[in-house]
Amino acid sequence: MIRFEELNAAKCGDGLIPVIIQDDATLAVLMLGYMNREALEKTQAEGRVTFYSRTKGRLWTKGETSGNYLDVVSVAADCDADTLLIRVVPHGPTCHTGTVSCFADRETRARVEAGERVPCTEGFIRQLERVIRQRHRDMPEGSYTTKLFQRGVNKIAQKVGEEAVETVIEAVARNKADMIYEASDLVYHLLVLLEATGCSIADLEKELERRHK
Repeated sequence: MIRFEELNAAKCGDGLIPVIIQDDATLAVLMLGYMNREALEKTQAEGRVTFYSRTKGRLWTKGETSGNYLDVVSVAADCDADTLLIRVVPHGPTCHTGTVSCFADRETRARVEAGERVPCTEGFIRQLERVIRQRHRDMPEGSYTTKLFQRGVNKIAQKVGEEAVETVIEAVARNKADMIYEASDLVYHLLVLLEATGCSIADLEKELERRHK
């Protein structure tokens, strides 16, 4: 729990603290807003992001009209205590234009404005990891992922091996599209195996970073 008194709000002329919103799964930066004391307290108490709207002059809970709420995962201050980083689970697009992020490029924004649904692929592997983790927790009937967990680690590992071989075959044959397809199957089954053995993408990143050093 971060107390507003611990922050250097005086550094900003209006006494508000800038807040960066980041998707906890994909790590994509979604938007920038501002908070006063009441907004920060409400955000941490309710677990949903509430800003202070400078144009409306009042507290504003993101999603109060659209339903696209931002559920709080963590709140952290930067080294100067004059900016907050809030990692969230977003419910729908964050931007009022309908894009996933307020920082979408012009092409993406134009496609959305034309009525096209444009998902954000950046960081999707982490989003998929979150879905797999939820499947493991809930074990919904009829889910292929559930069936994999029910079959156990040995069978999941076998599927990883099969998909790896198929990926190699397509790579050697220089079939780019088929290789991407098979590699996607490989990554999915590897994520299931990681979850089944109590591991995660973060563990792989730590190991790779250790080797890089």
